[in-house]
Formats: sequence, structure tokens, C-alpha cells
Amino acid sequence: MRIISGKYRSLVLSEFKGRDIRPTADRVKESLFNIISPRVAGARVLDLFCGSGGLGLECISRGAQWVHFNDVSPDSLAVLKKNLAKLKGETNYAVTNCDYSVCLGTLCDKFDLIFLDPPYRSDAGVGALNAISPRKLLAEGGIAVLERDRPFSGEARGLELFDERKYGITYLSFFKEADIQQ
Repeated sequence: MRIISGKYRSLVLSEFKGRDIRPTADRVKESLFNIISPRVAGARVLDLFCGSGGLGLECISRGAQWVHFNDVSPDSLAVLKKNLAKLKGETNYAVTNCDYSVCLGTLCDKFDLIFLDPPYRSDAGVGALNAISPRKLLAEGGIAVLERDRPFSGEARGLELFDERKYGITYLSFFKEADIQQ
């Protein structure tokens, strides 16, 4: 696992031991950032189920203004902190250790990018999607990206699915604020 582009290009990141945690594959991450790259520089980013922090760290490397990392797992945050230490002198981030619903309930900021990469067996990403619009967490023109092992089906309250891509067993679903017809 490495940072693909930007200031910290090719920096090798610390990873989890074992197979219980699934970081975003470099190939999927590269494809994702090819799609969203014009949005990253200067962006405010929420990496809600951050794990080792690969997506948020990539954003820092590419010039994001601010990244908020959150994960419920202390083990994930221990790996994240090792990775953050490799970004010598960076201070444009915050780290919280709480359940996604608690994190979303306490945030007052608006984000240009929100990454939702919960464990594949969990529906927590869909729960998070349903909390984003009512809490007004997306900035104007902002997007939320859900990563999971199946295509999105159903509805996300106040959000509109505008793109979906498949990479091996991984699906990336892209959401924006729904257009409200008056």
C-alpha cells in the first residue's frame, strides 16, 4: 500500500497484519483518484471509516486543505497514526475514534469529499449516506463515495447516485445532493 501521487508520492504506508482488515487496493484507489482528482486540491475531506487512512492520506498528498479521519477501531487508528507520522510536519487533519453515527452527529463542517469505506459485510456505509444530507455535511458541489462489494440499491435520503464503477469485487458509488424539484 502506497501513496500514488502528489507531495508524498511512492511513500509506503503501514498496513494491518492479518486478513481481517481490507484496505482499498492500489488499483481501485488509483482509479478513484483519476475520477476525483480535480476536486482534491483545496478540498475539505471526511474519511469516515478510515482504517489505515489510505484515502485521506492520498488527499493530503494531493493538496487537500483539511482531512478529518475517523474510525471506531483503536487498532485502525494505531496504524493511521504510524502513517500520519510519516508525513513530517503536516497538521491539516483531525483524528477521532468513535462510531460513524456519533462522528456524523457531532460534525458541523461541510465537506467537499466524503469517503465511506466500511467493512464490506456491514451496511454502515448506507446508514452513513442517509445521515449526510439531513446533517448538511456536503459542501455545494461535494460528493460522497461509497466503497463496498456490491452495487448500491435503494435510496440514500437527500442524495442522488450519479455514477458507479466496478473494479474486480469492489464497487465505487458516487453521490451528490439530490436536485429538489419545486
